[in-house]
Amino acid sequence: MDKQTQIAKVAESGEDRLLFARIYDRLTGAERKNIPGVTCFLSPREQVLTRRMLPELDVTFFGGAAAAERAVACWLPDYLDAGWLSGEDGPVAAVRAVFFEQDRLTHRDFLGGLMGVGIKRETVGDIYVGTGTCDFLVTREILPYVLDNFLSAGRTKLHLEPIDLASLQIPRITVKEIRDTVSSLRLDSITGSGFGLARGKAAELIAAGKVALNDLPCLKPDRLLTQGDKVSARGFGKLVLAQVGGRTKKDRISIVIEQYQ
Repeated sequence: MDKQTQIAKVAESGEDRLLFARIYDRLTGAERKNIPGVTCFLSPREQVLTRRMLPELDVTFFGGAAAAERAVACWLPDYLDAGWLSGEDGPVAAVRAVFFEQDRLTHRDFLGGLMGVGIKRETVGDIYVGTGTCDFLVTREILPYVLDNFLSAGRTKLHLEPIDLASLQIPRITVKEIRDTVSSLRLDSITGSGFGLARGKAAELIAAGKVALNDLPCLKPDRLLTQGDKVSARGFGKLVLAQVGGRTKKDRISIVIEQYQ
C-alpha cells in the first residue's frame, strides 16, 4: 500500500494529512536508513491512528513517564535498545519550573505561557503541576530555547532547571468508583452513568463529536462497549468501564465505572 493510501486511511482533515505525512516520512525514512526516527509529541488519538497507518512498522511510543498521555512515536534500529529513549541523548527532556506556591498556577497557565513564547504545542508533552513546582516534558531539541525563554507563566516568575526523567514528580491520580445499573452497554448509557448526565444529554454530546471511545471520536450513541473501554467527554473528564457484571432482577446490567478526578 502506498503512502497516500495509508495516510487517507486515517486522515480526517487537511491538518491531519499534513501531520500524518510528516509522521510517515519520519518513521519510514528512519527504517529505510536504519537510523533512529522520532516524531513530535502526539495525542492519544494521533497515537492510535499512527499505529493504524503503519501496522507493519515496529513503532514505540514514549512520553517520558510510564503514564504519560502525550508521547513521541519512535522507530529504533537494532543497535539501539529501548533504554536509549530515557537516556541523556533520548528524544524527550524534562524540565522543572519552581514558582511562588501561593500563586497556585494551573496546567492552563503553563501551557499558555509556553505557547506565548513561541513554543509549538507539538513539542510539549505532559505537564504535571504541583504546589510551587511544575514538571513538564519537551522534545530535547527545544530544551535550550525553553530554558532561555520560558521565564514566566502569566505574571508569575519561574525558575527553570532540566531534570532527569526519573526525577519527575507526577501528581497522584484519584479515581472515583461508580456502581450503577444500565439497560444496555451503549455508549450514551455509559457516558450518562459515568458523568451523571441524562441519556439524552449524553447522546447530544456524542452527536456533537465531544466524546471519544478508546481515544478516537465516536459519533454513534448506540456503540456497544466492553469491559476496559475508555470514554472521555470534553468538559467532563475521563472514565473507564472497569467491570461488567450480571443482570439484576429488573433485567438491567450491573457495572462499575472508574471516573478520573
